[in-house]
Amino acid sequence: MTDRLEKVSAGVETVPPLEGMSERSSGRNRWPIFSGGVLAIFVFTGIAGPLLAPHPPDEVNLAASLRPPVFSGGSWSYPLGTDQLGRDVLSRLLSGAQVSFLVALAVVLLAGVIGVMVALVAGYFGGRLDGVLMRIADASMAFPLLLLAVIIVGIFGPSLLNVIIVLVLAGWPQYARVLRSEVLRLRTQDFVTMARVMGAQGRWTITRHIFPNIVGSLLVLATLQVGVAVIAEGSLSFLGIGVPPPASSWGNMLSDGKNFLTVAWWLPVLPGVCLSLTVLAANLFGDWLRTHLDPTRRR
Repeated sequence: MTDRLEKVSAGVETVPPLEGMSERSSGRNRWPIFSGGVLAIFVFTGIAGPLLAPHPPDEVNLAASLRPPVFSGGSWSYPLGTDQLGRDVLSRLLSGAQVSFLVALAVVLLAGVIGVMVALVAGYFGGRLDGVLMRIADASMAFPLLLLAVIIVGIFGPSLLNVIIVLVLAGWPQYARVLRSEVLRLRTQDFVTMARVMGAQGRWTITRHIFPNIVGSLLVLATLQVGVAVIAEGSLSFLGIGVPPPASSWGNMLSDGKNFLTVAWWLPVLPGVCLSLTVLAANLFGDWLRTHLDPTRRR
């Protein structure tokens, strides 16, 4: 045993990989393919969903109500069946994907921009400004999302824009808190100190030295926020304070279909599967991205 260790340390002999390590590694490598594929389908249907729909999503046909999907004895005219009003479920799922995509895109962009600006200003300049901004972020995080949604909907009424406003107000503090810690760490690094010594202005230092180094964390947060925005929009729509009907939303479809679970199982199950797969894919892809961008987390 001692002779073999000496050969290994000298480079004469290599140690074979542990049994099962390659299988586990290949299994881990499949998760980003699965999650990335699901997110790609989500983005594609969010952009081109109405063009792919075989029927108008709000077209009522009472003569064709509660038809089962084609894999349960239905016809190809309605591949995923119809609801209680005879509306095509596939068309409504595609339209709901567009609503979820628009909400997720708007929330990630707007909340990300606000959170990054607050994090850069608070983390770099510090002092009293940092304290004020962080207390605002803490207050925003402490305010319940549901109560905020009820207040805004009660004042302005339910709409897609109000859903986006609610989720942006609830989402930007996560960006601010996480990225501020990154900025606090970076501003003490040697390259930032040298930039200050050489007379670089604060704006130049932030845009050229600090911001590029937090892009990795920003991408991870944005990916995870996609799942948060999708599930939050679905929850608000399910409770009736989100996207109002007759607009198609996965949350609205769940709310309408829950009363038909025993006679038309596909009405609540199919939008629930779409929600679950999208959120799961976003979380898995964000977790893989965090591991991939952070060398300290790699094995």
